[in-house]
Amino acid sequence: MAVFYRLSQVTSPKQKGYGKWYPRAVMTNTVDTNALATIMQRNCTVKKSDILAVITELIETMQDQLQDSKRVKLNGFGTFKIGLSSTGADKASDFSASKNIKGLHVLFQPEVKYDSEGQRQKTFITGCSVQEAPKNAVETSKPKDDTPAGNDNAGDGPTNDDAGDGPTNGD
Repeated sequence: MAVFYRLSQVTSPKQKGYGKWYPRAVMTNTVDTNALATIMQRNCTVKKSDILAVITELIETMQDQLQDSKRVKLNGFGTFKIGLSSTGADKASDFSASKNIKGLHVLFQPEVKYDSEGQRQKTFITGCSVQEAPKNAVETSKPKDDTPAGNDNAGDGPTNDDAGDGPTNGD
């Protein structure tokens, strides 16, 4: 298995890397909780309904703990915490939560392990490879228009004239 990518060129002169080509990860599908539970059921003795119940409760419990200003660590997975989006205040006395805090977001940091050489290895990408995504199955380029105006059959070879109302192309 590999993570697919496609090349994408930076086209805005205002962006860093203008004119350069960068790989962009391509997702081929989305796997939801039900699909994960089905896969997990095949790999262990626990029923899909039990897996779904545990995942549902995990989500609710994590939400409660995160909103109680706690960091949630799932061993072997990673750590979640709430982050703030805000604007700065010139002085501490000028700060107002209602004016300066613009929103909340969830931050995730995958678990990191160290290999034998002391290099950091993130759990989800250890051993991962990449490859270029297959090209689209549908041709997206426009065909060259070699057809002279008013003659839709030019260059196409003979056509079948079932109506008998005139000669076919090339006759």
